[in-house]
Amino acid sequence: MLKLLLTSCLLLNSYFQCNRAQNQLTLQPDPIFHPANIPSNGQQSKIQVALLLDTSNSMDGLIDQAKAQLWKMVNKLAGAKKKQQIAELEIALYEYGNSGLNAENGYIRMVQPLGKDLDGLSEKLFELRTNGGDEYCGWVIKTATEQLSWSTDPNDLKIIVIAGNEPFNQGKVDYKKSCEAACAKGIVINTIHCGDRQTGINSFWMDGASVCKGKYMIIDTDQKVVHISTPYDARMMELSGKMNATYIGYGSFGEEKKMRQVAQDKNAETYGAANATQRAASKAKASYSNEDWDIVDASDRDKDFLKKVDKKDLPKEFQGKSDAELQKEIERLKADREAIRKEIAELEKKINTFIAEETKKQTSTQTLDNVLIQAVVDQAKDKGFEFGE
Repeated sequence: MLKLLLTSCLLLNSYFQCNRAQNQLTLQPDPIFHPANIPSNGQQSKIQVALLLDTSNSMDGLIDQAKAQLWKMVNKLAGAKKKQQIAELEIALYEYGNSGLNAENGYIRMVQPLGKDLDGLSEKLFELRTNGGDEYCGWVIKTATEQLSWSTDPNDLKIIVIAGNEPFNQGKVDYKKSCEAACAKGIVINTIHCGDRQTGINSFWMDGASVCKGKYMIIDTDQKVVHISTPYDARMMELSGKMNATYIGYGSFGEEKKMRQVAQDKNAETYGAANATQRAASKAKASYSNEDWDIVDASDRDKDFLKKVDKKDLPKEFQGKSDAELQKEIERLKADREAIRKEIAELEKKINTFIAEETKKQTSTQTLDNVLIQAVVDQAKDKGFEFGE
């Protein structure tokens, strides 16, 4: 449900390997060259969203909805513009309340730091499993506020979205102080109570949102997400596969991450063709950038990529080519990809129109995407971001 060039700290995320031994996050640099380390021009505005999901036993429905609607949310946010320029979208993911996590850390784990690695986000989201535990909202908000690399630009949109069902005031960390500290950094706290409205109010979920002028929302985690199929789904999935063929991995993780790209297509398909089309649409947007492993995105990011990259890090079929031959091949792949993106964008408009008409015939549902997307879009508009229809 969800749809995200970088500051120097964030840029390191794309070439760090995460070692989660004992539920601690340690970072080890990948020594090969990555053009993602080149600073952006600093002119793009950012939308940063940290999703804090309760993964205790009772939250299977919440995780299922997040998996089913990730690409829908990404697509909406990826279309945001400010001053006629596409905004950078960065998404982080935390889990909390899982008894399999380290008790000393409050049963909290950073699953993915703020960044643009959407395939990585999808992969880790689909790996989440629920397990009974203690849910400490104040603690996880404090952790995300202090641990993530939040923008210091007051014009950027910074949001924490926390979802769960246990009382918001559990644990030794005062949720009000955590929310106030986030607010001091310009971060908005949106709370999603997985249950009825009054119970959420009584258990301080509304109060948690009010501290930083965020939105209090409720969802029904027992409700299944309804995907509307369209006459354009088959072609969108076909184009998604063709787009994958334009990605050529390089470096020590190139092949692995190309395989991951295909694996996340299949994960999206587990929720039906309609969800797979949302993933295809996300892959056609500027927010879907893989310069850390794809030679086309890498050369587009850095015009001197071919001069800097060790030819041994290229696929074997490319290693014997001259720079001129490689550049010609990259231009061909880029042209193919742009043609595919253009057709996907046209189909996406037709799909959205079709779904909008069908949605009018259905009863509104209280699922994660329906409550979250509108809330974040409204907050983005308050910051001067615009969304195309």
